[in-house]
Amino acid sequence: MNDKRPQAPRRIDLKARSTMAGEAAAAATEVESALDVPPDPGSAAFFDVDNTIMQGASIFHLARGLHRRKFFTTRDIVGAAYKQAYFRLVGVEDPEHVAEARNSALSFIAGHTVTELEELGEEIFDEAMAHRIWPGTRAQAQLHLDQGQRVWLVTAAPIEIASIIARRLGLTGAMGTVAEHEDGVYTGRLVGDMLHGEAKAEAIKALAAREHLDLSRCSAYSDSSNDLPMLGLVGDPVAINPDAKLRAHAREQGWRIRDYRTGRKAARAGLVLGAVAGAATGSVAAAAALRRNRN
Repeated sequence: MNDKRPQAPRRIDLKARSTMAGEAAAAATEVESALDVPPDPGSAAFFDVDNTIMQGASIFHLARGLHRRKFFTTRDIVGAAYKQAYFRLVGVEDPEHVAEARNSALSFIAGHTVTELEELGEEIFDEAMAHRIWPGTRAQAQLHLDQGQRVWLVTAAPIEIASIIARRLGLTGAMGTVAEHEDGVYTGRLVGDMLHGEAKAEAIKALAAREHLDLSRCSAYSDSSNDLPMLGLVGDPVAINPDAKLRAHAREQGWRIRDYRTGRKAARAGLVLGAVAGAATGSVAAAAALRRNRN
């Protein structure tokens, strides 16, 4: 007879990690000074990044840029892309793989400084990300700003990169995965977990409590069914360039759906890019895990 009760501690542990990751992301995001509070401080909008704000996955573009700068090998990134495409396409993530990737995530930047990653992130944004911003989603974000609302990005990408994207787009700020650092030098460990799934919802709740946001008056935008916890928090959830599961759910719930991809070929390309990078752990984290396996 199989007894599933021993699995309970793991579920508790995952919840604790998500909460820690969300709280860390909320604490790390920038907010306005008292003089800069917008006309509608109780309402805000939250945007996922990958395939929502930007075509493809930001963490993949980051990984490719770092690879060009000799942070890790071609073998690492190709193996990571294959594994993430497999998990995204079949819709199943191996718990052992996720745990290993989490424990190894960003370990390859251990010893590098926060300043170094931020400087490289600026370069990589210009060369690989700026031209991939979806104009339609950018216009949606600007609409919220024009209405006097604040706009935050919420993404599994590192907070340093997420903040660069938000600043370049003129948004309020960003919440992303927080990598631990001491005296400005990365330790190679995460604070909690990657900002994914439930962790995104925890980040929004923590920020809403601190900024006195009324979530029933807030909006959230995403392309992925993985973000249903985030979308379900707000009064105005919107599916942007949605995957099949999110599109079906949005139709059932009567949510707005916006698709800024043009034609079936572009739609398929967006899905392939998302599959290659993966929504849960990302190519960067998986590459680090694969490297450790080979050593």
